[in-house]
Amino acid sequence: MNKFSQFNINTTSKGFEGDKIKMAKILGREIIVHDFKIEDSKCFKDRGTGKCLHLQISMNNEKYIVFTGSCGLIEAIIQISKEDFPFTTMIIKENDRFKFS
Repeated sequence: MNKFSQFNINTTSKGFEGDKIKMAKILGREIIVHDFKIEDSKCFKDRGTGKCLHLQISMNNEKYIVFTGSCGLIEAIIQISKEDFPFTTMIIKENDRFKFS
């Protein structure tokens, strides 16, 4: 029987560090956004863009991962150059939509 190590498979995607944190716990608090990725959503496929934004953040020197289907956050973060990461921000809720401020 083959061993997985014989297949010489290398993955290029890196995982994010930290525990999952709910958006409600970080609203209105200063965070550092280190990285992001956008994938097809398992939870939000019938709403918005059908995408899920994964944010690698830190708050109070602890790393966390935030998941959201927010169209506003997705639209904003794809406009930020990867060279501009990390950056500080707050996520606020305005008219039932999340946005960076």
